[in-house]
Amino acid sequence: MTNGNEACGVAIGSAVRPALRHRGGVYAAGIVALVTLASIFALSIDSRFVYMLVYVWFGVAYGLFLQYGRFCMASAVRDLFAVGVPRMAVGVMIATALFSLTAAAVTVSGYSTFHAHPLGWHIIIGGAIFGFGIIFTGGCASSSLYKSGEGNIGSMLVLFSISFSQALFVSADWFDWLVPASWTEAALENGMPEELSVTTGWFDQFMAGYIWDLKGATVADMMGLEGTFAGAFIGNALLGAILPAIAITVFLYAVAYRKGHMRRNKIENPGMGDHLRGIWAMFTSSKNTALAGLGIGVFAGLQMYVTGLLREHYQIFNFGEILEDMGHTAGVSIQGTVFDPGYWYITTQEAQWAGWVLHKLGLENMDNIFFGLENGVPSPLLNAPGMMSIGIILGAAILANINREFKWKLPSMETAVFAILGGLLMGIGARVGMGCNVGAFFAAVTNGDLTGWIFLAGMAIGGYLGVKAFSWWMEWRASRNDDEFAL
Repeated sequence: MTNGNEACGVAIGSAVRPALRHRGGVYAAGIVALVTLASIFALSIDSRFVYMLVYVWFGVAYGLFLQYGRFCMASAVRDLFAVGVPRMAVGVMIATALFSLTAAAVTVSGYSTFHAHPLGWHIIIGGAIFGFGIIFTGGCASSSLYKSGEGNIGSMLVLFSISFSQALFVSADWFDWLVPASWTEAALENGMPEELSVTTGWFDQFMAGYIWDLKGATVADMMGLEGTFAGAFIGNALLGAILPAIAITVFLYAVAYRKGHMRRNKIENPGMGDHLRGIWAMFTSSKNTALAGLGIGVFAGLQMYVTGLLREHYQIFNFGEILEDMGHTAGVSIQGTVFDPGYWYITTQEAQWAGWVLHKLGLENMDNIFFGLENGVPSPLLNAPGMMSIGIILGAAILANINREFKWKLPSMETAVFAILGGLLMGIGARVGMGCNVGAFFAAVTNGDLTGWIFLAGMAIGGYLGVKAFSWWMEWRASRNDDEFAL
């Protein structure tokens, strides 16, 4: 009887698995069909929507690669500091080096859309706040998107929190007491538009009184070789990204991988060849992440190139010009612009989602620099970078369904609270640091902007403190559970 039941179970399992694969494949095909039909519909309304659709389809590609490689800066920081595993961190370094080469090629072509970030103390502080937050959410800005595509409700809460925390942070006057008088004076001297609030709103004065006075430059710019082959490949790629990535990788091997590798292979007196084989073994343990990084690097470079071509074709600087020409003026800034980086970016468009909702609910948030002057609050259906984020979710959902990894996952109450609080910190850190792990680090360093390494240093500091705080919390909770008198 037992054998019969076991045989029956095996037969049922064998029948169910193909059915699950088929169902997942149907869902994946349905998502592709939905995006395709929506694209055709948009083009039937106006062919210029192709500019926004570039963001959509590149977002789908990013989602596929992110889900395949489980590409997550939070995992890189947490695994390194919590358990001493460098696999994800090494994969990120490999991806950085590869992306820098495609970015250099696009720069030489003349179609790069990248602009260097202003250099200042805000970068490391913002990175630290952001890095602290990602430890508690269990995901960075990009991984929260692809995990949402896998059905993770906790990651959706992170997106909700990071969106609204940014939108409120740049609009509210809660932190006015932090504003030094020099910022207020500088903001007035730097000529904030009369349409915007000048004397209220700490973020406006942070921007106009501090950020606007800072300078930014790529390695090629500093070498006086901007736009040249040598500047792009030697300055930005080799000096700005590849050599630092190699140095960090060697450091990771020395502090987190070498000892275990020597022990596993029973090597007592290692030579240079043993260390090189150890580094190679560390690389191969990050194969999926490295392949994902290669794909992301190629497509991120292609996105800059295609966006640059379209800008030249339509003779525009910003997507806001196309929206206004089509009659969609609502939510466009007073400069006639919307957020349109032209390359892979994450957090700003999420702030716009929440900003649009709050604006519809009656909050006046177009009287500040972030929304009113620079990024606007366009409808989510007309938000090109926002549609890229949705594309990432859908791309991850496609692959997750194909691989039978899609599953609705409800978080515990504790996980939900951490997701909201961590997302809040990520949102604040992203606005102080002028970006997240993608915009302020990954896209920056790969284009020769050294401020990205500063943001990474801040993330490492914040991540280390976050791991310590999280470990303390877990130990405290365990002690309370063991206390028979605990309530």
